[in-house]
Amino acid sequence: MLNKVMLIGNLGKDPEIRYTQGGTAVATFNVATTEKFKGKDGQMQDQTEWHRVVAWARLAEICGEYLHKGSKVYVEGRLQTRKWTDQNGNEKYTTEIVAREMKMLSPRGGSDQDSYGGYQEPPFPDSPQGMMGTGEDVPF
Repeated sequence: MLNKVMLIGNLGKDPEIRYTQGGTAVATFNVATTEKFKGKDGQMQDQTEWHRVVAWARLAEICGEYLHKGSKVYVEGRLQTRKWTDQNGNEKYTTEIVAREMKMLSPRGGSDQDSYGGYQEPPFPDSPQGMMGTGEDVPF
């Protein structure tokens, strides 16, 4: 069976970090995805969908440290529905994405640098011997 979710969107607010009794970090945050389409009247319209994301352990700590309101993020994980009882005894359900992978897509510090998500691409080698090719020799 397959249960896989992939999202690219923006955080609605800073992640909330909590810890279980055993000391495991848990981060929760909401990601907005927006679909643009042409309405019946011919005008462009936006439809925004909000997704609740939960990250655990080291991934939760990284989310809490590097993600902020407005950050563009790629999240990959699985869909999970939980059931609980509220204070009034009513059964409630929530559907969320349990993140397995997260990539920061916004420039670090909000500036237009070549560094994304706290990681920097290694520079290209100076010598032609170290280069992998220009892509023209790729057979497809």
